[in-house]
Amino acid sequence: MVDHAYADLTLAALYDSLNPWRPGDDFCLGLLREAGSVLDIGCGTGQLLRRARAGGHPGRLTGLDPAAAMLVQARRARPDVEWVLGDVRVRHWRPEFDLVMMTGHAFQELVADEEIRVCLRAARAALWDGGRFVFETRNPGARAWERWTPDRVHEITAPDGTPVRVWHETLGTGPERGRVRFTETYAGPYWPAPRSVHGVLRFLDAATLDGFLAEAGLTVAARYGDWDRAPLTPTSPEIITVARRA
Repeated sequence: MVDHAYADLTLAALYDSLNPWRPGDDFCLGLLREAGSVLDIGCGTGQLLRRARAGGHPGRLTGLDPAAAMLVQARRARPDVEWVLGDVRVRHWRPEFDLVMMTGHAFQELVADEEIRVCLRAARAALWDGGRFVFETRNPGARAWERWTPDRVHEITAPDGTPVRVWHETLGTGPERGRVRFTETYAGPYWPAPRSVHGVLRFLDAATLDGFLAEAGLTVAARYGDWDRAPLTPTSPEIITVARRA
């Protein structure tokens, strides 16, 4: 399902300002530069693929996303990258990529068990032997949702130069069957009223995640708890996985 914020052209245009380049992007860009062919599932505005192409990556770069508004931003910036509208079900995948990746916590948008299974099977099918599937999900042990409160406001600038305030608010007391519901609210001085969109994210611990990977025919090659390659601990902020075909 497309996140409502990403389906709106006005809100999608704010995505890069709200999500500036971070250490996780450097981590993934390093792996991307080593790969001749790359599939980015849930690519959003395609920041990683755009940066790679601008840096001279000569190989095949494919970005896949179900939100047309996000791909509008991607195509405007780099028409020389292959941008595909849809989710992993739009193609019958065969081994053709050295690297498959999901960044920006896109994996957590897969809320249902079957969505996870379908995505992991597609990622495996798209990999050459020896290829890698890289993705991250927030570690539930770090309880990130407790910091999603209205008093933590992000101040960003829209493409037209106007300021926009953005904040998040968790609904309920926390995860229900591993799912956290929240609102994301945008407000600008020239908007008639704030605009709120609802979202749901799935939080999986490492053991549950490894069960899904094994079921899909993938095995963990490396696992980190943060982008500096620190080991995973019970309270690490991330569960960063580098997987290969089993």
